[in-house]
Amino acid sequence: MNLAVFLTISRIFLIFPVIGLLMWESRLNCFLAMILFSLASITDYFDGVLARRLHLVSRFGAFLDPLADKLLVVSTLVQLCSMGRVPSWIVILIICRELAVTGLRTVAVDNGIFMPADAYGKWKTGFQLAALIALLIHYPLLLLPSHAIGMILLYIALALTVFSGWNYFAEYRRAVREKNNA
Repeated sequence: MNLAVFLTISRIFLIFPVIGLLMWESRLNCFLAMILFSLASITDYFDGVLARRLHLVSRFGAFLDPLADKLLVVSTLVQLCSMGRVPSWIVILIICRELAVTGLRTVAVDNGIFMPADAYGKWKTGFQLAALIALLIHYPLLLLPSHAIGMILLYIALALTVFSGWNYFAEYRRAVREKNNA
């Protein structure tokens, strides 16, 4: 196991203390959950940089990295939903998009079509992570309404989630047309 894969796996393992801290809600636990979530989120950047710079890119890492991202985001959203901090319909839409795009990418690979993450998907992830950081804090911090800020960011993330999902399907359709016309 190389360092990039180790960071990706650590992102998965950090999910458990984040959820555990939220199960015993307090200002301190919410803040600690946010710190651990932020640390896990940062590993997404560093594992990619390390893999590319040190030539540690592997099929296993390429499979595990987006899975770790989805597990971190979805598990945190589900926990926040169970706490009444996030509407269930938002969580359902985000989970449906993630499953649909993952399935589409699997079908694409089976058809010899490579569909890397696009700019919209990266923006979606960035807004999801920022929203979740604010929603994890929940309580006002430095006189800022963390929860309200988190919800605004989450609605932006939701719009990007739906749009980027639609864009993946449009790109796949274009790629299939090009492949059939070639």
